[in-house]
Amino acid sequence: MLDTNIVSHIVRGQAAAIGRLLRHPVDAVCVSAITAGEIRFGLARRPEAHRMQAAMERFLQQTEILPWDANASRRYGPLRAEIQRLGQPIGELDLLIAAHALAVGTTLVTNDAAFARVPGLTIEDWTRPVQ
Repeated sequence: MLDTNIVSHIVRGQAAAIGRLLRHPVDAVCVSAITAGEIRFGLARRPEAHRMQAAMERFLQQTEILPWDANASRRYGPLRAEIQRLGQPIGELDLLIAAHALAVGTTLVTNDAAFARVPGLTIEDWTRPVQ
């Protein structure tokens, strides 16, 4: 599951992120509906960025967008309580994305260090080349 920042790196042509993406079958990569919403919010804030809008929409059309469903909500409640108990909050939308990745049992691809504070979440950073 790709986080918003990784999608941005891919669409903007960051070589390491594209290289890592190409190592996976198309049907093995997805984004959360929350991520798609974040992307579209960012685009709405920049109506003059026609090329970026077109590139992002092409990417989203080619990528499975997983709906945020009852399973994700079941993971979210206890996860939010645990994060608060630990005293290490992360952004609300990031917490929704983390719960979604946990609910579907997938790795979250991100370069946002805040996700490392989420118990049980496996993360990868595709902005760094594979060693």
